[in-house]
Amino acid sequence: MLAQFLTTPYLPFALAFVVMIGIGLIEALGLGLGHLDLGTHVDGDASGGFLDWLGLGEDMPILIWLTSLLACFTMAGFAIQQTAAAIGGAALPWWIASPAAFAVAIPLNTVAANGLARIMPGFETTVVSADDLVRLRGTVLEGTARRASPARTKVIDKHGQAHFILVEPHDASQAIAAGETVLVVRREGPVYYVLPDGDALLRPI
Repeated sequence: MLAQFLTTPYLPFALAFVVMIGIGLIEALGLGLGHLDLGTHVDGDASGGFLDWLGLGEDMPILIWLTSLLACFTMAGFAIQQTAAAIGGAALPWWIASPAAFAVAIPLNTVAANGLARIMPGFETTVVSADDLVRLRGTVLEGTARRASPARTKVIDKHGQAHFILVEPHDASQAIAAGETVLVVRREGPVYYVLPDGDALLRPI
């Protein structure tokens, strides 16, 4: 069965399955997708019934909706190819099966997404902007943060969600080692500038 799934007629569905698993693993391992605002909700009122028809009108997080769509596309494609093989003796070419599977997956995903929305009514968005991480504390995870040599740092936002950012010391003469706790004081593009907790500027007057 696995070998058949990896053949050319099944290739789009195998790729969709791999992407679906990848999204799940990244979220489960907490690798910081939250700061990309990928989990934001789409307001169904903004586009009327079209988003409702897609299953995005019920405060459905986009990542969950996308994962559900990939699952529906994979299952629909596999079913179509198995049916074609049983009736005609061979699976359809992928470029014929893929549009057919997508046409089936859209309404199927609408049903699945609306069902998911009903069983998680307490879901609230925890999306924060990049600037919301300023004035929060974090821990340098690896490397030594120096000017022009940022280090990867973990910051926990007010929702308890982890973000992994690149930081450099606010004071150009400082070097901040892994394991040190820091305060984020400003941001320039993708880089945040921090003060170590032991810095004189953070001590009470």
